[in-house]
Amino acid sequence: MGAVQTARHPQNANPPSFESVWASLQETDRMIKELTESQKETDRIAKGSAYEIGKLNKRMGEVVEFMVAPNLCEKFREFGFNFSESSQRKQVTDKANKISFEIDVFLENYSKAMLVEVKTTPTTEDVKDHVKRLEKMRKYADLHGNKRTFLGAVAGVVIKDNVKKYVLKQGFFVIEPSGDGFNITSPNGQPKEW
Repeated sequence: MGAVQTARHPQNANPPSFESVWASLQETDRMIKELTESQKETDRIAKGSAYEIGKLNKRMGEVVEFMVAPNLCEKFREFGFNFSESSQRKQVTDKANKISFEIDVFLENYSKAMLVEVKTTPTTEDVKDHVKRLEKMRKYADLHGNKRTFLGAVAGVVIKDNVKKYVLKQGFFVIEPSGDGFNITSPNGQPKEW
């Protein structure tokens, strides 16, 4: 049979004193506080980086707007639309009806208008937001006696295939770089009208 072994303490060993245990606990607390402060600094740096990346993406979107907007009226003539005016960053605000939104590029004539959302890399969420923007535009127009038809388009520098398919499925035009200019892809069937 195996013998049970018990731990033997040397006879001269003393248990740790209260003071030494307390000192160890204080040192552990100090180390935890340092780690917490270090984590806060890391979080602060990460937030700052995210903010800077967001600003960069916004600036890139603005560059795309300025590159694309001046030629959109002419390009859409190929699709049978004769827009006579183009504006950028159009603000729509109706405080009484709690409607407020911005349109990156707004093309218009007396009977139709197109709202163009410009993103560096559009996502399906951006497209869903654009659908909501067009719904708000229709509501705003109805409240103010504007009987025009509204259409939508999404422009981007990099548009993933799945996002492009989703944009077209929503009845929007896709605007993307092509060589020295840009290309417009029409939605399958008729573009959706609001």
